[in-house]
Amino acid sequence: MPKLLSINNYYYRRGGAESVFFDHNRLFDDAGWAVVPFSMHHAENDPSPWSKSFANTTDGSMDGSPLAKLSRAVKTIYSTDAARRIGRLVAETRPDIAHAHNIYHHLSPSILAELRRRGVPTVMTLHDLKLACPAYKMYSQGAVCEKCRGGALSNVITHRCIKDSLAMSALVWLESTIHRALNLYLGTVGRFVVPSRFFLDKFSEWGIDTRRFVHIPNFVDVEKFASGRSWGDAFVYFGRLSSEKGIGTLIKAAAAAGVRLRIVGTGPEEAKLRQLATSLGGDVHFTGYLTGEPLRNEIGSARAVVVPSEWYENAPLSIMEASALERPVIGANIGGIPELIREGETGYVFTSGSVESLAQVLREVAQLPVAALRRLGAAGRDWMGAEFGPVAYRRRMLALYAELGVGG
Repeated sequence: MPKLLSINNYYYRRGGAESVFFDHNRLFDDAGWAVVPFSMHHAENDPSPWSKSFANTTDGSMDGSPLAKLSRAVKTIYSTDAARRIGRLVAETRPDIAHAHNIYHHLSPSILAELRRRGVPTVMTLHDLKLACPAYKMYSQGAVCEKCRGGALSNVITHRCIKDSLAMSALVWLESTIHRALNLYLGTVGRFVVPSRFFLDKFSEWGIDTRRFVHIPNFVDVEKFASGRSWGDAFVYFGRLSSEKGIGTLIKAAAAAGVRLRIVGTGPEEAKLRQLATSLGGDVHFTGYLTGEPLRNEIGSARAVVVPSEWYENAPLSIMEASALERPVIGANIGGIPELIREGETGYVFTSGSVESLAQVLREVAQLPVAALRRLGAAGRDWMGAEFGPVAYRRRMLALYAELGVGG
């Protein structure tokens, strides 16, 4: 029985990266692999028989005494605790391969160096642009930013890209500078998985050698998403309420188009977005945070799902899940979003950040008969099942593992 050491900072479904982490584990467990997780301790973690081996929690904050700040800074850059614990776990379990997801700031790339030292072939899925951009997103001060391209990492301090904090931005600059000097990612990982072609191209544009990078899209199991729900007349956004998600543009466009909008989620921009909706007099309802079946019911009753992002999205699971629920998707033409929409067949794209462009698409979709919406939704579900299903994902991943000498 092959054994997979699966690694992520958090052991609960905190966001898209964690969803991929858990779904990947389940998929390989179902295929007969022994899956051993490694994360850090956290109050919200799911239970695991392996939790005793998890690393100590680090929060990456800059609060407390100077000594406490220094201690956390060191752990953020290189966690000897995480390296020591994963070394013990490797000695105990002897995995055939390790697969890392998000490890920044908490587990740190110290674990990658330890895995290499112990001869464990390692794969890492890149859920963001951290290898190129110290601030992950290539988004700063409310707009796409590529100022660090060419190696000028000090821009992250100049523009306070991390939570508008000079101290945290300086720490992230130091972290990235040290990691690059020691080659802790590119020098330790055997293969990098990139879920969108856009990200693959962007890494290459920034001068990173991508010969060991492989495009493998995320997956969605359409059989777990019941179809056949009745159609409503509201457009739905679901996700985090933050500036880079373009929700302000969506609220303005919905008001201009005179359509109903339902916003699912919470986040730092919620109060500001509620105020904007009120000032425009739009028909906007904020549902708050939803998950599980309530969320699926909300999506499944939509006329269409809107993904109005204004930053370089990777491969949003929100698009895949909406398509699995037979709902057309209206997405901004930025990042990896257009790769998951077939224009006029499964949904529509619009100019990112443009109220006029989005409003025009909303008007057109609002006037489509249900039969046309049903065709769009069915085509999206069929496409997801054929090209982005679990069988295709596992086949691609097994082929990648085989390149590192690990058989299924």
